[in-house]
Amino acid sequence: MKALLMHPDRDFDGDRPVPVNAATLSQDLELSTLWTAMAGDDDFLLDIARKATLLALDTDAATVRHRQQALMDALAHPTELRALYALAVETIEGRKKHWFGSFMNYPSGVLHSSVDLMQFLVGMLRKLRTFAEREGATFGSPGFSALFAMLRAEFADDYLATVQRHLKTLKFDGGVLISASLGRGNEGIHHVLRLPPEKRPFWQRWLRRGPPEFGFHLHERDEAGARFLSELQDRGVNLVSNALAQSCDHVLSFFQMLRTELAFYVACLNLHEKLAAAQAPWCLPGMAEPGALQFACKDLRDACLVLKMGAAVVGNAVEAEGRGLIVVTGANQGGKSSFLRAYGVAQLMMQAGMFVCAEAYVGERCTGLFTHYKREEDASLKSGKLDEELARLNDIADAIRPGGLFLSNESFASTNEREGSEIARQTVSALRERRIMVVAVTHLFDFAHRLAAEHRADTLFLRAERREDGSRSFKLVVGEALSTSFGQDLYAQVFGTAAVPG
Repeated sequence: MKALLMHPDRDFDGDRPVPVNAATLSQDLELSTLWTAMAGDDDFLLDIARKATLLALDTDAATVRHRQQALMDALAHPTELRALYALAVETIEGRKKHWFGSFMNYPSGVLHSSVDLMQFLVGMLRKLRTFAEREGATFGSPGFSALFAMLRAEFADDYLATVQRHLKTLKFDGGVLISASLGRGNEGIHHVLRLPPEKRPFWQRWLRRGPPEFGFHLHERDEAGARFLSELQDRGVNLVSNALAQSCDHVLSFFQMLRTELAFYVACLNLHEKLAAAQAPWCLPGMAEPGALQFACKDLRDACLVLKMGAAVVGNAVEAEGRGLIVVTGANQGGKSSFLRAYGVAQLMMQAGMFVCAEAYVGERCTGLFTHYKREEDASLKSGKLDEELARLNDIADAIRPGGLFLSNESFASTNEREGSEIARQTVSALRERRIMVVAVTHLFDFAHRLAAEHRADTLFLRAERREDGSRSFKLVVGEALSTSFGQDLYAQVFGTAAVPG
């Protein structure tokens, strides 16, 4: 049995290692804000939200479409989805009441606990089947449709009744019937568990007496004899106890995977509700294959910033079809870093099969997402800022491959204009040769100016807009770099004067 809600052909593997740069992505893109919103107060949802987004870079187009279709079902039926998730959680938590670890060293104890647990699981499977019969027709995605069809087919009433009959037999209320042969020294060998004889009515037993039966009684203080009989019974029920325990594990693993995969959609519902409360747009993105140079968005917003600030966040519209390099320049605090973060977060959400925080969005699937943001000074003074930047860049160069996405935010601003521009130019040139998409936010005018002088058709220049009065609209417009970042505007805001004193 498989849930198949996150992949069309396999279970979600949450044990895969996350990308080596997961901590860096989380820091630069502020992903903890996104995960917290998806989780609410549920630590399990937090773990699934984190893994689903960080492992999204390995998903293919078929998986993304599969999840998007299931997500639309979830958004259309939030109450039913949460009820289904609650049913899976109830099953996992209920296991603790029906499984007694202190008896697990004895086959008889394993059998007793397994019978008790399987009876509970059969009841939960019946609830699950009933849910599928009642609500299944309202879900239209391939993932949920296949799940509900499987539940209806596999767990019909006659099948569950048969399981209940077997479980009643395995309680051995009339005792355990075991056959054996005599071996060397009259030692018992070849122990075989037998079905108990059917109980005949009293009048049949009185009229038709069977062959003579022989038995014995143990003295109440015969501990050795009681221990021997217990060991003999354990030999007889060993195989069936193992088989039933494995069956319990199989059913439990299905519920655990169902809970895991449903948790992803519950987390998406949580996020959707919070974005809706902030009046933020959302859409299911279109996705092209790596190298297609497809990127266009309308009212793209930084989802993490929206979760912090609400409706005050400004979105951006960008048309970058056929562009492998986007250079963002312009006024300080004009929304450049917010756009870069919005792009990175949207990329992860898109590849995870989620909606993105935009009115419309089309992007290309990347083989890896890497960020290179400026950092604060090394407090331990083990290295300079430029050394630290170059060390991080070296790690990225070892891991990134064609079809990747590289997001740079004020890289190499720790050195002088000329040196920083040359390092940035060579870095971007090498990445473009390897067919890696680059989005760079920079204040290095020489770097941006030299790129503009190349007049390449696959380069797009965006500039943070500045109004005539010095205020920021937080919008990006198409335009090449200016020789100033208008730092005097910020000085005026702080010190109340229009110009920086000489």
